[in-house]
Amino acid sequence: MATAKKAPAKTAAPAKKAAPAKKAAPAAKKAATKAPRKVNAAFLKPMTPSATLAAVIGATPLPRTEVTRKIWEYIKKHKLQDPKAKRNINADAKLKELFGKPTVDMFELTKIVNAHLT
Repeated sequence: MATAKKAPAKTAAPAKKAAPAKKAAPAAKKAATKAPRKVNAAFLKPMTPSATLAAVIGATPLPRTEVTRKIWEYIKKHKLQDPKAKRNINADAKLKELFGKPTVDMFELTKIVNAHLT
């Protein structure tokens, strides 16, 4: 008769250690009443656009924030945002004159526009 090999005996899993005691939650800090955040006046100052920028947004002086908003309205109205690479703006005739190149990254837009504001 052939003797069968015995499988090694399974060892018991080590006993779990007790979870460390939780620390008490820190005392809630008193909610200090803060003064409202001050808005940078430079963003709200109306700026006069150059002739090339005025062709896109109009000639009336506007704050920088409104200039950016109007440019994005123009871009979306004329569907100039690249459908595959949403970061890129494909320039039409007016924007090509403003940008100086056929395609601009959206992060370059502010730098380019600031050069056309006085």
